[in-house]
Order: sequence, then C-alpha cells, then structure tokens
Amino acid sequence: MKNLPVLDLCVIALYLIAMIVVGIYFSRKNKSSEQFTKASGKIPGWAIGLSIYATFLSSNTFLGVPGKAFGGNWNAFVFSISMPLAAWVASKYFVPFYRTIGGVSAYTHLEHRFGAWARTYAVVCFLLTQLARMGSIFFGIALSLQALTGYSMSVIMIVMGVCIIFYTVLGGIEAVIWTEVVQAIVKTVGALLILFLIIKDMPGGVSDIIKIGVTDQKFSLGSLSPNFTESTFWVVLFYGFFINLNNFGMDQNYVQRYHTATSEKEATKSVWLCVWLYVPASLLFFIIGTCLYAYYQVHPEFLTSIKQQVAIERLPHGASSQEISQLASSLKPADYGDKVMPQFMVTNIPAGLVGLIISAILSAAMSTISSGMNASATVFSVDIFKRYIKPDITEKQNMNLLYVATVVFGLLGMGTGIAMIGVKSLLDIWWELSGIFAGGMLGLFLLGMISRRAGNHEALTATLIGILVILWMTFSNLIPEQYSFLRNPLHSNMIIVIGTLTIFLVGLFMTSVRKQPVTR
Repeated sequence: MKNLPVLDLCVIALYLIAMIVVGIYFSRKNKSSEQFTKASGKIPGWAIGLSIYATFLSSNTFLGVPGKAFGGNWNAFVFSISMPLAAWVASKYFVPFYRTIGGVSAYTHLEHRFGAWARTYAVVCFLLTQLARMGSIFFGIALSLQALTGYSMSVIMIVMGVCIIFYTVLGGIEAVIWTEVVQAIVKTVGALLILFLIIKDMPGGVSDIIKIGVTDQKFSLGSLSPNFTESTFWVVLFYGFFINLNNFGMDQNYVQRYHTATSEKEATKSVWLCVWLYVPASLLFFIIGTCLYAYYQVHPEFLTSIKQQVAIERLPHGASSQEISQLASSLKPADYGDKVMPQFMVTNIPAGLVGLIISAILSAAMSTISSGMNASATVFSVDIFKRYIKPDITEKQNMNLLYVATVVFGLLGMGTGIAMIGVKSLLDIWWELSGIFAGGMLGLFLLGMISRRAGNHEALTATLIGILVILWMTFSNLIPEQYSFLRNPLHSNMIIVIGTLTIFLVGLFMTSVRKQPVTR
C-alpha cells in the first residue's frame, strides 16, 4: 500500500491473519453440513445477537450513512427507528415459527404451503438480494481503500474477496458468527475513535458542530407531510419497517442464525440485542456524517481533491483539466458524500490509528459478505441442488457442494461490486435494489403465514400481479415523456411497500372470493 505507514500495514495484516486463523480453527469442526450451516445449534444468544448486529452494521452503514448525513440530513435514520416494531413481530411470530419447522432454509416451507414455484421464486429473490448486498459491500471496501492506496477499486475488491472467501469456506457458519462477534466490537470502537478525532480537530468543538448543523438543517428527520413522492419521514419509516420485517422474517442470513441458537428463548434474545445495539450505533454514524459536514464547512479547501476525483470519474477518459475543474466546482455535497470519510482518514488520522480504522471498515464489510456467502450457499444447496438436481446427495458430496457454492457466490458478489463502480450513493443503490428484490417474497410469505385459506392458485396469481407492479414501479421512468402520466409517481423506497401489500392484499381478496377450504 503506497500511502500507509508500516505500523498501519502491520495492524491491518494482524487483523486479516486473525480472521483467517479463526477460519482454520473452526475448519476442524466442519465434518458435516449440519455443522457448516447450523453450528449444531450450540451458539449462545448473545453471540448470535452480536453477529446479527455486525451483519446490519456493514460498510453500507460505515461509509454510506456518514456520506448520506454529509450530503443531506438524518432522514435515513428513520430506517433504524422502525427496527423495534419489526423486531417485535419477528420475536413473537417468526422466530417461534422457524424454530418449530426446523429446516435450515427459510424457504422450504413455501413449497409445502403453495408449491415448488413459491419456494423457487423466494430463493431467486433472496439470491438476487444477496448479490446486490455483497456487491454494495465490496464497493464500499474499495471506495475507502482506494483513497489510501491509490490502487484501482477492482484490484482492491479481488484481493479482499480472496481473503473473505478463504476464511468463510474454511469455517462455516460458526466461524462467521464468532468472527462477527469480534468484528462488532472492532467496528464500534473504530466509529467512536473517528468521532473523537473529528471533534478534536474541530476549532469550535461540539458547539460549532451543533450550530452549523442546526443552521443547515442537518438534524432533520425529513418532512412529516403525507407525501410519498419524496423521501419524507413516512416513506423511510414504511420502507424501514418492511425491509426490517424482511430481514428478520425472510432473510436466510438471519433465519439461519435462529437455528444456531441453543433454544427459542436465546434466538429471540439475539434479535432484541441486535436492535438495542444497532439503533444507537446507526445514530452514531449519522452524528459522524454531520460532524464531517461541519468540519469541511470550516475547512472547505480540503474538499478540492475529493471534488476533482469525482469529476474525473464522471467525465470520459481524456477530459481536459478545464472540464474537470468546471464539473468539480458544480458538485454538491450529496455528489461526493461517500468519499469524505476516506478523505478524513487520509489527512487527519495519526499512523497506527489509520490501520485500526481500516480494520474496522474491513470488519464491517467482511461480516456481511461472509454471512451472505454462507447463507447463499446453504439456500442453493437445500432449495435448488437437492430439490431439483440430486435429491439423494451424500453427506460428503453435500459438503463439497457447500464449499464450491460459497466460493462461487463470493466471486459473483465481487463481480457485482465491480459493476457498481461509479454509482452516486452507496446507501441509495443498496436501498433501491433491496426494495426491488425483497418486496415480492415478503408479500408471499405474509400471505402464507397469515391467511390459512389462501391456496396455490391465489398465491400464484397475486405474486404475478405483484411482480408486474414492482417492474412497473422500477422501470416506468423509461416511459417516453408524452406518456409521463403512466410513470410511477411514488418514491423508489415505496417499491417494497407497494409490492408487498399488492401480493398480500390481492391474495386475501381472491381467497375471500373463492372461499377455499382451510389448508391443513
């Protein structure tokens, strides 16, 4: 790494070596697919809670949230405010449900309820969501390390991807959980350290930060008006509730952890521990973003290099210096918000501490990617390969399949991250993609769980209608101007809300009309 002192390189190297050692240690236990995917159900609730918290606290939070607060306000924090309600629903209904049915996959029961198509549809939605998630995380790693190393983002993603794939393949879900316990602590300490260093370098301290933030309305949670065409308080609240409901209730990353707990009580405890840790932690990152905004208002000269870098990325190769300067001068804070945290690290954090901060960012990324790889491999093994290709697969073959699938999904996630290079906002692109892919399967799941009379015909029809609605809401902006009245008028964060409600309500309506017999 070109710009990092030896001390920082040693800190980062020690962290990466420690993660690999953990993978090697747990590899000795992985003698069966049960151990690889469920850790034989022997993980305590507090460790699972820290693991789920670490998955939530990804590099999308570590870099995207400060960037969002820097370029705008605290509107996105409403997402975190919605978490306790979603957690209540999950702990009361979802955790007992999954612990009762027993299967490691979150989607097997959909086949029993509606048929093979429902299971396959949910699996495809989940895998697409995971690729979007892992891609955005890889992109977040590269975004921060590029500022420190000067290497291309593609090279950074490939190098880090190999390390993550290595320890995930070796250790299975148990290695994922215990490394995430460590990563949860590292990233939280790293965030607190960044906040301290920003305040320390601010001439007027906390009082000036508050004054600048109030003057520029940086603490606003968004408009309370019932306007669903913009990112108001209510749009983010609804989006957050439905996404978090999907996370706790349908996402294999979390459902798989419920099965690793020693009991239902411990699994429920893990959900609430995650919530009580993540809500204040996410607030911490919004505070960091506002502090960075105040700092660069006092020192605007430090933003020159960031603006020039963004301008170079957006202009065609070979653009003149005049074109670069003109575009750089026209950029707004929202255009370069994701880059301010890495810039501050380069210029303001002492040697040694930079290594710790980078390790925190790496841990934020590695925890989410590793869990996504393990969950994707598990779903592929159970819901696709064993269901459609080889039902009588042996235990040894299944273990080899899990290893190969973990590697493949890691590589696909890496490729998705490379494809995201150049996006405007890390948090925005992740929110939009997750809303598109998650809406359909959440609506189908709720229909099957709440309406015991809904049958295969109603579920399939409702899902097809829901998919059409989601596709229209997503791509209607491509409709020519003369037919603009046909475009989706709602904010993109409403896609998961409308998509979920469409499938659920259409299914209920058709069920009430047809009066199907009760499903046993």
